[in-house]
Amino acid sequence: MRSPRLLPLLAAAILGAAPLLAAEFRLAAPISDHMVLQRGKPVAIWGFADAGEKVGVEFGGQSKQAVADGDGRWDVRLDAMEASAQPRSLLATGRDGRKIEVKDVLVGEVWLGSGQSNMAMSVQASNAFEAEKAAANFPLIRHYQESSTHADRPKAEGKGAWSACTPDNVGRFSAVLYFFGREIHREVGVPVGLINTSVGGTPIESWVSAETQSSDPETKANFDARLRDHLAFDERKSGELFAKQMASWKAAAAKAKKEGKAFVVRAPRDPLAMRRLKGGPAGLYNGKVVNLAPYTLRGMLWYQGEGNAHNPQAAALYQKQLSQLVTSWRTLWQDEVPFAWVQLPNYRDSEAEGWPLMRESMMKVLALPKTGMAVTIDIGDPKDIHPKNKQDVGKRLSYWALGTVYDRKVPAICGPLPSGHKAEGASVTVSFKHGEGLKARDGGTLRGFLIAGADKSWKPAAARIEGDKVVVSSPEVSAPVAVRYAWAENPDCNLVNGAGLPATSFRTDDWPATK
Repeated sequence: MRSPRLLPLLAAAILGAAPLLAAEFRLAAPISDHMVLQRGKPVAIWGFADAGEKVGVEFGGQSKQAVADGDGRWDVRLDAMEASAQPRSLLATGRDGRKIEVKDVLVGEVWLGSGQSNMAMSVQASNAFEAEKAAANFPLIRHYQESSTHADRPKAEGKGAWSACTPDNVGRFSAVLYFFGREIHREVGVPVGLINTSVGGTPIESWVSAETQSSDPETKANFDARLRDHLAFDERKSGELFAKQMASWKAAAAKAKKEGKAFVVRAPRDPLAMRRLKGGPAGLYNGKVVNLAPYTLRGMLWYQGEGNAHNPQAAALYQKQLSQLVTSWRTLWQDEVPFAWVQLPNYRDSEAEGWPLMRESMMKVLALPKTGMAVTIDIGDPKDIHPKNKQDVGKRLSYWALGTVYDRKVPAICGPLPSGHKAEGASVTVSFKHGEGLKARDGGTLRGFLIAGADKSWKPAAARIEGDKVVVSSPEVSAPVAVRYAWAENPDCNLVNGAGLPATSFRTDDWPATK
C-alpha cells in the first residue's frame, strides 16, 4: 500500500507532461489507413521524428513542410478541403528517403465519442443486431478504436486503428457512434469518421485533466480525495473483501433460484480489475484523450454519468465536472467544437435522487455555448444499466447535430426543456423551449408531476397543456410554490413534444435532497 504522504509527489507527476521520446520516423496513431479527414477546416497532421528533422506531407495536391521540435514532434496544417469519397493516399517524408504512405483516406465529417460503458457498448450488443449487421454496408463510414490504457501523466502517443464499416466488422463499433454517424452520413451525404475512446465503469474524474480538476476548490477537494483513495488501495485486502462479497452474492443467487424467486442484484465488481481499467483520477484523460489532439474534428459526443450518480452530492457536483470536461477538451484541441451528451435514461424502480439530480446537472451544462443533449428518459431499461436501444440514442444526438451544426430541418433538436415557471393562485405554470406541439405520448392525461407548497411536502399533481406551457395543480396544495417532473430514477411520465421527443426530468425548486 502506498503511503498517503506520496500524494503531493504523485499529484505533481500527474500534472506534469511526459517527455516525448522520438524513435523511428512515424505518424501519430490516428493518422493511419482508412482515416477520414475533416472537411472545411484546416486539418492537423502530426507525428514524430528526430529533433530538427525536416518533414514533408503531401495530400490532395497540397504539400506542407515542418521541422521536428526538440522533443521530436512535428505537425503541419493542410488547407481546408471539400468532402471527398474518393480514396487517396497521404505521404509523409523525412530525411534520407524515409517515408510513410497512409492509404484509403477520405474527407468528410469527423466526430469523437467518449464516456463509459454505454458509449463503449458495441453494435453487436444492441437491439436487432442481425438486421443491423446485414444492412451495414457503409464503406464511407469509418470507426477509429482508441486502444491505449490509462497513464499517470499525459501521453503524446497512443494506439488505435481505423476500420471501414462492413457487415463483418460493424458489430465491434460503438453503437451510439455508429447509429449517430449513420444518420449524419445519410442526411449530409459525405464520408463520416467516428473516433471512439471509451472505458466502461469509469467516473468523469478519470476523463478530466488533473490541472483542470485542481483549478476549482470544490473539484480539487474531490480530486484529492480520489487520489488519496487511489494511493491507499491495498490489493490484498481488496481481493479478500471482493471474494467475500462474491461468495455472499452467489449464495443469495442460489437461494433465490432454489426458492423460485427472481434475482436481479448485480454481481459485485472486482475493484482490482476496475483499477486496472481506469487508473487514478485523470488517468484516462492522460492515456486516451491527450494523444488524439489535435485531430481535426467537427464535434464531440459524451455518454457517461452512471459512475457519478451514486449519491446526491456526487450527482450535484457533476454540473461543474462536465463543464470542466467540455471546456478543457475544447482548450486541448484549441477549437470550440460543438459538444453534446446523452442524459441518463430511466433505470430501476426507485425514488432515489442521484439519477434525477444527475439529469439536472447535465441539463444545466447546456448554458455553455454550442452544446446539446439527448433526453433518453423513455428508452432505458429499468432492469439493465446498459439499455440495448442505442438506435434511438444515436438518432436523437443526430437531430441535435443536423439541426444546429448542419442547419438541416429536423422534427426537433431536443425534447422539451423547462425555460421558466410562475406560481399564481392555486397552480404553477411551467414554460418550455423545444416544446412545440406538447402532448402526452399515449394520448392520455399527463403523468409524472408533483407539486408542493412552502412546507415542501410533495403531492401528486394534475397537469394540463396550454400551448407550450403546462399548468400544474393539486387540491391538496392550495398555495403551491414548486413543481417537479419525472423526479425519480425510473419515473412514470409521458410529456413529449410534437416530434415525440420526451421532456427532461426537472424541478423548479432548489431544496436539499430528501433521500
